[in-house]
Amino acid sequence: MNKIIGKINALILSALMIVSGTAAVTGVFNTNRLTAVAADDTIILRVCNWEEYIDTGDWSDDDIIDLESGSIKGENSIITDFENWYYENYGKKIKVQYSCLGTNEELYNMLTLGDDYDVICPSEYMIMKLMAEDWLEPFSDDFYDTSIANNYYAKGVSPFIKKTFDENKINGESWSRYAAGYMWGITGIVYNPDKVTEKEASTWTIIDNSKFRRQITIKDNVRDSMFAAVGAIKSDKLKSASFINSPDYREKLAEEMNDTSEANVDRIQEYLQSVKNNAYSFETDSAKTDMITGKVVAGYQWSGDAVYTMDQADEDDFQLNFAVPEECTNLYFDGWVMLKSGINGNSEKKQAAQSFINFLSKPENAVRNMSYIGYTSVISGGDSDVVFDYVKWNYGADESDTDVVDYPLGYFFSGDSDDERYILKVPEEQTYRQLSAQYPTQEVMDRSAIMQYFDAEETTRINQMWINVRCYNIKNVPVWVWVLAGIIVVALIALSVKLKINKKYD
Repeated sequence: MNKIIGKINALILSALMIVSGTAAVTGVFNTNRLTAVAADDTIILRVCNWEEYIDTGDWSDDDIIDLESGSIKGENSIITDFENWYYENYGKKIKVQYSCLGTNEELYNMLTLGDDYDVICPSEYMIMKLMAEDWLEPFSDDFYDTSIANNYYAKGVSPFIKKTFDENKINGESWSRYAAGYMWGITGIVYNPDKVTEKEASTWTIIDNSKFRRQITIKDNVRDSMFAAVGAIKSDKLKSASFINSPDYREKLAEEMNDTSEANVDRIQEYLQSVKNNAYSFETDSAKTDMITGKVVAGYQWSGDAVYTMDQADEDDFQLNFAVPEECTNLYFDGWVMLKSGINGNSEKKQAAQSFINFLSKPENAVRNMSYIGYTSVISGGDSDVVFDYVKWNYGADESDTDVVDYPLGYFFSGDSDDERYILKVPEEQTYRQLSAQYPTQEVMDRSAIMQYFDAEETTRINQMWINVRCYNIKNVPVWVWVLAGIIVVALIALSVKLKINKKYD
């Protein structure tokens, strides 16, 4: 049986490699390979980003965002606005060749096959991988100089995000040396409060709760599903007072959530196979619709998708809520990095790439992108009130609201959780709905952890576990199959014995 399973897994791995290679080859024919002939004085900046992950403009008058600090409207795409802005500020024509990626793995395949980009926007673990493998161009020394007028990223990035990027390191170098944040968020559970209580939704163990059999969705990728499984398996430990009150709690939490030992990966596999039997589906995007239509009562969601799902349900007068598991939440982000192979020692190209990141980090542009994408920008605005005004515009309480509470966001906007300038007056329901997903509280962030980049050995172990979970589950084999297999084995043994006996007397 083990040999048969091994052959099945080998075939599956081969098929996955073929599919991965096909996707990568397809990526070669992206728009960045169709390099247009440009005038000698035009800088070509090759950018690769996620699909639908930047404002495309063409806003109608109804789309205008009227803030206390001024109105915001996207008339042109941000790409066009950047090209015009760069020429006005630096006197150089620039042309952005813009491409899109589908997954981090697809992007990596494209890079290894020789696709050339100057600026890309991978997720946190892929940034770590690219750093570890020396793909990335470091930022210039003056990129973080806040005295430079156009350094909008350095002046406006959230102190919370800046600290995260400064303190986390690969090979002894901080993420901030090579990466600038773009969008960030957490993971949690979107749930129907008429069917699921807040307590039931506030734990990762909900994904295997038999009370909701075939009514729960979970993410169809190894890293997110692994994170949820670890949270559920170690639930009692992670919620214990002795663990939470330990002086090095954050470090211990990160270690537990990134435990890739063979024993723990085996436990994860067993648990996820159980979840597979309990869940409605493993999904990437369909859960948003399934929640809104009532097919499921709860689903594991990234915060940006959670906000979208709740917004869409509100349009149908159908309330959904958001809960963050008490064990831990995953802090994730996408960030801009420059590739050595693209910049290739060209100082003019490097300035253009860094200017692109800075332009997107202007508070007004951060708001435009948040409005279009639905996720949360890493930009808090610095001395500008634009981003905070946008949060108030979306979630602040009206004079007619009765159940109003304080919602402190100082940790994100100024670095001081008690900063009275950043205490929002909000309807109480927003403490467990869209606002809590888009801008979690300090208390939630204190129990957050980042999934780290795994080395080759760990990655192989985890990927094999995922194949076993998604493609083969011995628990799903019906009893009649085992009975039939047993009969066949007995018949073969009997036949073998009979042939030997006949041969003996021939």
